[in-house]
Amino acid sequence: MAKYVITSKKGAPPQGAYSQGWRAGDFVFVTGTGPNDPETNTITSDQIEKQTEQTIRNMESILEADGASLADVVKVTAHLSDISLFSRYNTTYAGIFQKPYPVRTTVESGFADPKMLIELDCVAYAPKVAKKAAAKKSSGKKKKKR
Repeated sequence: MAKYVITSKKGAPPQGAYSQGWRAGDFVFVTGTGPNDPETNTITSDQIEKQTEQTIRNMESILEADGASLADVVKVTAHLSDISLFSRYNTTYAGIFQKPYPVRTTVESGFADPKMLIELDCVAYAPKVAKKAAAKKSSGKKKKKR
């Protein structure tokens, strides 16, 4: 089983001693990420809708760095600074993720930065197809034994 770190320059840079993501076999684990713009490393907005979108895009960039996508996500954990933001966050979330939605846990949490309204992490199931197996399958030809 392959196990290695995933890094993306398109996602928000880590703010501490942790990796952006890990692949362990067929699973991709994305760290808790927030609404920081990857280029400026600043929080993008004071609106939950825009912070939710940026946070999901940051997660998506880490998934894509290893060939996975939001469609592969099976579990999301969401932390909101105020649970009363849930409805607005959920509307944005549902507009980006597609049915069937990943399982999800949403909790209210405090953040060190009072401007931060959301943090998300996820787990994706994204098996990597071996190149030889994919090539053999796509050619449809079997080699003759001599």
